[in-house]
Amino acid sequence: MIDSIYLAFSNIIASHNSLLAFILMFTPFIVFFEGPLQLITMIGIFRFAKQQLAQSDLLTQLPHVSCCITCYSEGKSVINTIKSLTFQTYPGLIEIIAVVDGALQNKDTLLAVQSCKEFVENTTNRKLLIIPKWQRGGRVSSLNAALKIACGEIFMALDGDTSFDNNMVVNAVKHFNNDNVVAVSGNLRVRNASKSLATRLQALEYILSISAGKTGLSAFGIVNNISGAFGVFRKKILDLIGGWDTGTAEDLDITTRIKQYFGRNKNWKIVFDPYVIGHTDVPETFLGYFKQRLRWEGDLFYLIGRKYLDNIRPRLLNWANYISTIIITYFMQIILPFVITFYTIYLFYTLPSAYVLALYFMVYLFYVFVLFTYFLLYWLLVSDRLNEDIIYFLYIPLFPFFAFFSRINAALAITHSVINKSHLDSSMAPWWVLKKGKF
Repeated sequence: MIDSIYLAFSNIIASHNSLLAFILMFTPFIVFFEGPLQLITMIGIFRFAKQQLAQSDLLTQLPHVSCCITCYSEGKSVINTIKSLTFQTYPGLIEIIAVVDGALQNKDTLLAVQSCKEFVENTTNRKLLIIPKWQRGGRVSSLNAALKIACGEIFMALDGDTSFDNNMVVNAVKHFNNDNVVAVSGNLRVRNASKSLATRLQALEYILSISAGKTGLSAFGIVNNISGAFGVFRKKILDLIGGWDTGTAEDLDITTRIKQYFGRNKNWKIVFDPYVIGHTDVPETFLGYFKQRLRWEGDLFYLIGRKYLDNIRPRLLNWANYISTIIITYFMQIILPFVITFYTIYLFYTLPSAYVLALYFMVYLFYVFVLFTYFLLYWLLVSDRLNEDIIYFLYIPLFPFFAFFSRINAALAITHSVINKSHLDSSMAPWWVLKKGKF
């Protein structure tokens, strides 16, 4: 087989017709989809680096900050989250609101939160409020419960198992000096990256898609999603749109609803800051990863393909966010997985296997080169953890395989969502809450 692949590879290089055929086969993956977006993102990273040189690090105001921690079954790990917020370097008032969903069946988590009361209250400018929700209502109901009692001008929506750098609040609050900033998307890094190969590749994915990708796009005023585990909002904007909506994928949901005001408020923007850092755990096996993404990708299609299909218009979103939604969400996240899946099947059906594998080997070499360049730009211009991140250069050769199977898994997830309405079967909320959705 190796000899056959080598021969096919040699034929592609030697034959003008075969090379032309290869370029035509290669085009759907690169030219129409990923190439332009990668180029824009790289330019955005340079633009971010230039902006950083001129940016002031001074806090000009100290607004009251409310941090909602949505808790369900975290147990004692929620203590680390509360401690990481208590020991922030931010000199202003931080109100920590811990909402324990289903407190009756999650007594361990409730007790863990209650054990933090004394050391939080003994810390200057720190306050802990505990909301035990005895009947489970899901993450959305927890966020809205906290929003009703929050006193801060800035509202943070945080997961109960996520911890934060000590300067997170300082770095986030700086952006709200600009009255046009309505939200800040936090940067998530993988806390358990060293556990397995699966976690290492997910950590690299987080760096490429979040730390680097959102940095580059944010430089052009484009942030496709505010992470559900780590989102920072101007509270009056949340009050304006009525808080979070019932259903699943609440992060993309509220991002989309906020953006629907951008057409009327031309200067509003959502910012991503790679130095507003939180740390989260990811599935430690490939099976766990694919199961997680099966839900995430299905929820994405539900929101964009069903719930907000009629709302994706430039008049509502403004032209920049409309075009980015069409390219990043519809093409890259919904259409491209099917293009890759069916295109691969088509190639193996119509061409000899050795020829197809040779073609994919050339595609692989191209992707490795692009990924290496992309990651190098991030490492040199964005990363604040050079020694920690340098190890990921070793995992770049494996990443194209990981990304390929992730795309196929996404196609399966979207198909599952279309046929079975999988967004109505989620661990994020009880069925009676999810069933209230109309889609």
